[in-house]
Amino acid sequence: MRIKIYPLVLVCFLAIFNLGHSQSLLESLEQEHENASYPVQATFKATLIGLGQSVETRRKGGLEISVNTRFWNIPQETQAFIADRVTSRFGASYAFSDRFTLGAGITTFDGIFDAFGKFRLAYQKTGKGWPISITLFQNASLKTNPGRSINQADSFSDKLSFGTQLLVARKFTRNFSLQISPTFIHRNSAISPEDPTNHFALGFGGRYRVGGHVSITSEYYYLANPIESSTTFDAFSLGVNWELTDLMLQFYMTNSHNIAEDVFITQTRNNFNTRDGNFFFGFNATILLHLKQNKLKKVK
Repeated sequence: MRIKIYPLVLVCFLAIFNLGHSQSLLESLEQEHENASYPVQATFKATLIGLGQSVETRRKGGLEISVNTRFWNIPQETQAFIADRVTSRFGASYAFSDRFTLGAGITTFDGIFDAFGKFRLAYQKTGKGWPISITLFQNASLKTNPGRSINQADSFSDKLSFGTQLLVARKFTRNFSLQISPTFIHRNSAISPEDPTNHFALGFGGRYRVGGHVSITSEYYYLANPIESSTTFDAFSLGVNWELTDLMLQFYMTNSHNIAEDVFITQTRNNFNTRDGNFFFGFNATILLHLKQNKLKKVK
């Protein structure tokens, strides 16, 4: 029986052509994957590093409810059941978009009402993309307890303070992230004429994931022009974060009992040590509620 060779040659030729085409397509896809750039996720996981704001913003429709608490003792007083003094901030924030969040809160001990806005200017991206994340933070606070503030209490305007921060962060590895925070703070009034009403500070924050859902965090804020009428110190914290899906628990030690950004950066009156009531224990609990279901999409 004679076998026609022409159809066999044609089949072999088409197979070789398809193999070469498939290899070229595979190489093209691999090259596209290498050049692809995607937003880096979870630089700090939480919207707070500990004391101050992180570069993180929530996805659209995210409602974040938080309770920030500080405990401390007074050496001259008899210790209460847990601590001599307790202050808490009860707050909430809502993400109107993936980039824009508004929030507000009230602090009990200092009698401070505050409101803030966060806008994500840029996302760090993988590969050859943008190397850092940038978020703009703006807050305003109203001091209603003049005995615990360096603002004058003559009028409503005198009780106001404002803080502006440019939060710049980079996630270097899966476990390690750093942030710097150039800060400008303006107070509408001061008790002493020698006290500046404009302050410049530089914050430093870091996070290192030690395994599972646990990470170590630390912050330090250098204040370039402190208050002259009283002794103040740079704010510092060292803590541990415990991530439980949509619940974040943060435990930390700090030298500041103040919670509002413009206050703890400029009015920390204790050094960081355990003597003479200078030691404060902080606890933050934050829960995230998803009010809108977002489809996964690439951030431009």
